[in-house]
Amino acid sequence: MDKRDLSTIFRERLKMLLTRSDLNQSAFATAVGIDRSALSQLLSGASTRLPRAETLLNIAAEFKVSLDWLLGLSQDEGVTGEIRESLEIEEAADGFDRTLLAKWHAEAAGTKIRYVPAGIPDLLRTEALVDYEAGIANKSREAQAGETQYRIDYNRRPETDMEVCMPRHTLEIFARGLGVWDRFPEADRHQQLLHMATLLDDLYPTFRLFLYDGRMRYSIPYTIFGPYRAAIYVGDMYLVLNATQPVRTLTSHFDNLIRAADINAHEAASFTQRLAEMRF
Repeated sequence: MDKRDLSTIFRERLKMLLTRSDLNQSAFATAVGIDRSALSQLLSGASTRLPRAETLLNIAAEFKVSLDWLLGLSQDEGVTGEIRESLEIEEAADGFDRTLLAKWHAEAAGTKIRYVPAGIPDLLRTEALVDYEAGIANKSREAQAGETQYRIDYNRRPETDMEVCMPRHTLEIFARGLGVWDRFPEADRHQQLLHMATLLDDLYPTFRLFLYDGRMRYSIPYTIFGPYRAAIYVGDMYLVLNATQPVRTLTSHFDNLIRAADINAHEAASFTQRLAEMRF
């Protein structure tokens, strides 16, 4: 892992421990055996230098976390974090605010989230589309609507940084009313595209949509939660990658999708607006 990445993750987790501790900076520094000015430097990010090994051990011991977690080498805080399985399977349950997916979003706040959706991105859907797709999939309409609203609220937070990349043809197929949307009324499709264009403009730049040529590139749907984990969507469950190297590999794959985009984030709203104005 790059030294700058290591320093950034350590700083984020140190801030997390400080917040949880309910201690002021002076008391926190005393608890781990350093002075307040040294703690301020570690929290500021002014240097990529990590503290001495003794200080790292003191922090881990005082707050009962593993060194691997503190340095971003594991996603489990406990001292047994280093033996956690690098691949897990989690069910995609209803009730988004109670799922691990919501927890992972919350944990990744302040880092970049990368998202390849299976269809129209969840937070960009109208109520009509939520109802239609919930009916097709035989899922709870309330749960689907809750997920959409959660994602909108999440992306309005000032610390949010989310990139979404998907095939341009998904939107073109939707606009024509083909595939799974063949029974979704034309008027509703028109309103969906207008709604999407408005949100893309409103949420930019904290939410950025890139569109690539689906004939040239392929990707399964997945979400990468900062440097912490990646969840690959496979229907009613997720394959969860926890180890650092697989997450970095998938991040590289996502970055290649971005490089291949022929509709960039600042163009996505106008592209969607043009689709809404077309008559097929």
